[in-house]
Amino acid sequence: MSDPVEHVGNQIPIVTAGDGTTYIPAVAVVALLRGIASSCANLADDPDCDLHTAAAAVDIEADVLECRAIMQTR
Repeated sequence: MSDPVEHVGNQIPIVTAGDGTTYIPAVAVVALLRGIASSCANLADDPDCDLHTAAAAVDIEADVLECRAIMQTR
């Protein structure tokens, strides 16, 4: 059995403002977008993958980040 995959969403810093709203720093947004672009480029060469595969992977990472943000505001 292989080791579980570490989600990128767990590595992105989350900042909580004084009003309790959570944010991610701009540098993290840039890194996230570059990661998505890199993943799409890698998947483009895989005949078993398509944009649906890329979208599913991005959705999973968004869920991870959203859960962390919710946990930080509690």
